[in-house]
Amino acid sequence: MDLSKFRAKIVYLENGKKVTTEGNEFISVSKFEFENGLLKAWVEAKKDVEMISVSLVYDKTLKDDELFFINGYQSWSYSKEYAKNEVMKGLSWICDKWSYARKLTACYGDYDFTTYSKDLFHSFTYTYFRDGDEFDLYGTLSDRNGYTIFYLDKVNNTFEILKELEGVTLKGESLMFEIYNVCGDYDEVFDKYFEIYPAKKTNRVKHLAGYTSWYNYFQNIDEKTMFRDLKGMYEKCGDKAQIFQIDDGFESMVGDWLVTDPVKFPNGMRPIVDEIHKDGYLAGLWLAPFAAQFKAKVVEEHPDWFIYNKNGKMLYAGFAWMGFYALDIEKPEVRAYIKKCFDNVFDNWNFDMVKLDFLYSACIIPRNGKSRGQLMCEAMDFLRECCRDKIILGCGAPLGPSWGIVDACRISCDAELQFTDKFYVSMTNREILSTQSSITNTIARRHLNGRIFANDPDVFFLRYDGYKPVKYTMEQRKLHSKVNRMFGDILFVSDDISAYDDEQLEILQKAYKPFEGKIKKITYKQATKTYVVEYVEDGNDKKLVFSMITGEFTDYNNGSNA
Repeated sequence: MDLSKFRAKIVYLENGKKVTTEGNEFISVSKFEFENGLLKAWVEAKKDVEMISVSLVYDKTLKDDELFFINGYQSWSYSKEYAKNEVMKGLSWICDKWSYARKLTACYGDYDFTTYSKDLFHSFTYTYFRDGDEFDLYGTLSDRNGYTIFYLDKVNNTFEILKELEGVTLKGESLMFEIYNVCGDYDEVFDKYFEIYPAKKTNRVKHLAGYTSWYNYFQNIDEKTMFRDLKGMYEKCGDKAQIFQIDDGFESMVGDWLVTDPVKFPNGMRPIVDEIHKDGYLAGLWLAPFAAQFKAKVVEEHPDWFIYNKNGKMLYAGFAWMGFYALDIEKPEVRAYIKKCFDNVFDNWNFDMVKLDFLYSACIIPRNGKSRGQLMCEAMDFLRECCRDKIILGCGAPLGPSWGIVDACRISCDAELQFTDKFYVSMTNREILSTQSSITNTIARRHLNGRIFANDPDVFFLRYDGYKPVKYTMEQRKLHSKVNRMFGDILFVSDDISAYDDEQLEILQKAYKPFEGKIKKITYKQATKTYVVEYVEDGNDKKLVFSMITGEFTDYNNGSNA
């Protein structure tokens, strides 16, 4: 595709009405440059123009056997290669049509500012077309002036590169697009893209394996349980693990991060952190820095600190904890409060890493003349400033704005306590928890691992019982741990490892080891929902074949069952 041969499409508001034009006396794509695969295009507005979007549109017909990669909006959003006959599903009909269900589900994704249709695919920040073993990649070099969204229209045969600019008023000339295009094999195109991408991977994290408390206890953690599970990991794993992470439940309320729960942690956080360090591990802590549940003191005492909708009400940002609001980091007082919380986590509690969750809420609506993309990029800059040189594991985060900021990032939705999807998965949104979706994302976004951050494919489960029992066959447990290890470098369980038998411990210790092989080729057979992964490990050609329906798998070594 010749990127210099585009048609412009500009959408803006005039007197409250939407205007669509290829360019007029008020606004146009004023100039462009195209050299060595890099397109730069400028937009000029000769008066104040209240923007919705600017697009570059190309002719593109997707071949019957060609695939289109969709990178979902944020960490949890479903992402994979799509065939021409597939449909990119948005909200289910019940969530889209029933206002209360929509309120609960739409805030997690892009449903309020993108277009879903059976004839459309769309991808954030980057995408590629795959024709056999040839990849044609397109990626932005920045989402800072607005999210870059790639639309493929399968009926009108167009490929559209769109800048989402709702909330922005343009005047004068602005560099709007920096799009890089490269063709080649899978590793080649991503190597070249991240070589030219301005943000680079940090050197703080290559591989981390260990424990996180969430998927066994959820918020029902306490000091005694943390000490017990730490002791179990140390006795069973020793230096095969590197990190022990305390997840949600330590705080008095989500949003009130300076106060720990006095019943669960009567001695505060420092004693457990000291014990984690004594065992030679990094200490990690979960936070949702922009979130506050409805009953939090910060909501009661500082209602002016939050994002408000156009009706003058605090903006609902998600249904976790029976609902929460989003702090507005555009306000200096909010920034000061969040920074104070981080200073306490690092300087007083002495944590080494923070897992920062629900980050999408920073840009849930455009405001103060800034687009969603600009708000998200500035929010991520602020988090890095607060965290200094400490490790950040991002979660619930739009990926492009996270590049160069986070050291590691979730690249999938939450894994479920059972392998098969629960009945409501198809009735909600693209961000709903699902082990099968998590595995799909882990494979689909594998190209990010080691190139821009360390991929966190979420936990795998080995326990039989526990505070929250899981429903996996042993085959499914082995498959999940194998996939996470092959395609990610942040490897967590939430089990009481002291209760493991010899088989469970052997699987864990193998899963904790870095995967030092190479993925050669992946084929997905849509009719049978089967993955075939061809790879090299320990000098041997291998093939992993597994079913996404049953979780059954076979790992072949040079053509024989391994």
